[in-house]
Amino acid sequence: MEIIIKPVAYVRNSRKNIEDDNWGSIISEIELIDELDESSFQGVGDFSHLEIIFYFDHVTDDKIQYGARHPRNNKKLPKVGIFAQRGKNRPNKLGLTTAELIQHDGRKIIVKGLDAIDGTPIVDIKPVMKEFLPRKEIKQAKWSSELMKDYWR
Repeated sequence: MEIIIKPVAYVRNSRKNIEDDNWGSIISEIELIDELDESSFQGVGDFSHLEIIFYFDHVTDDKIQYGARHPRNNKKLPKVGIFAQRGKNRPNKLGLTTAELIQHDGRKIIVKGLDAIDGTPIVDIKPVMKEFLPRKEIKQAKWSSELMKDYWR
């Protein structure tokens, strides 16, 4: 089976290089591709947060990881499978971030806290609805909290 996914928009922001931390203050503009009408964003302003699904286009195929590894290649952290971490070197190179919607203006939206670099292709955008959030307390590995301490700083 072949799956073809085309970008619906692109990211514009000040982050030109791939970095692991300090994404919390990043403001990004997401602009629809020419083929999509601005009505695609109609009603988006009624939501405070959006789930942004994007493609890690700077990850080369030789960097893809399919098995277990140390997150960020840090040997102090346990070796865990690629599906037990959120690293960019994923089999399908897809990223997902919940970002705060700051503004909607025609064909563009402005979001805060999107951890995607300038030029990143966006493959989908969904509103965050509380009914889709976990209904029970979230559990996570201890190492992940340590790893993320500066991520949104």
